[in-house]
Amino acid sequence: MRVHDTARRWTVVWLVVLALAQTALFVAVWRTAVHTELGQWLDTVALTGNRIGQDRIDGPVNHILNAMSVAALLAATAVIGFIALIRGRVALAVTATLLILGASLTTQALKYGLARPDLGIDPQRIFAGNSLPSGHTTVAASFAVALVLVLPPTVRVLGAYVGVAYAAAVGVATLSAGWHRPSDAIAAYLVVGVWAALGGLVLLITQRERVTADSGDAHRLAAVVLGAGSALVVVACGLALAWLADGPRVAPTEMARRPLLIGYAGGAAGIAGTMGVVMALVLVSVHRLVPRNAG
Repeated sequence: MRVHDTARRWTVVWLVVLALAQTALFVAVWRTAVHTELGQWLDTVALTGNRIGQDRIDGPVNHILNAMSVAALLAATAVIGFIALIRGRVALAVTATLLILGASLTTQALKYGLARPDLGIDPQRIFAGNSLPSGHTTVAASFAVALVLVLPPTVRVLGAYVGVAYAAAVGVATLSAGWHRPSDAIAAYLVVGVWAALGGLVLLITQRERVTADSGDAHRLAAVVLGAGSALVVVACGLALAWLADGPRVAPTEMARRPLLIGYAGGAAGIAGTMGVVMALVLVSVHRLVPRNAG
């Protein structure tokens, strides 16, 4: 029991650290991308770069975004809750649903509560107001994380990789469609990451005292591969942004094709990489939050 109690305490500490770290990263992304000239300029370069090859990807992008109707979202939430219930996990079903709703409500509150100052970088879109975080991206990421929580351990890794691909595709699609800047999608993933950590704390509280996690369900290799690969993608994003920042800072609408393409590709890499890191953190913790033996 002493070993179990120690593992439980360390899991609580880990989840609290994750929640605080992702909150701090959200604030850093918001302050940098929204409240600095360089941040707004880099975001706008990436958004302007979406026009390169847009004719060829309009169809897939529209299919991805249009599939996210209210009916489809309600159906997906119901399916996630049903999976948890047929496994006999009532608390898990409630927590997964609260994660989806809480992340979405938080995103909407932040979107309408945060201000976007006019720094003269993107006058064409200034009247649209603040767009951070992205609502569509938040919904997609929260579904992906909730699905990993409710799936049995035998298919959890598959669910994680599919979830990352789906949520990253939605985030990149919002950039490709011109709906959102890269920072909007990245911030959305961090909101979901915070809610995932909070949901994990709820699951720990509702566990029976004698429940123990099976180390065979940890999926450490899959989590490391996903996390390391995603971190490298984030580094590629940073290199692209650094290359742009070292160059002449001209109006994005007047930039040549190459820097626009690098900005767009770098923004897309930042979106996909951030989602992968968030999911890797979920995957490395979930076996302790939803153990095979429910007690």
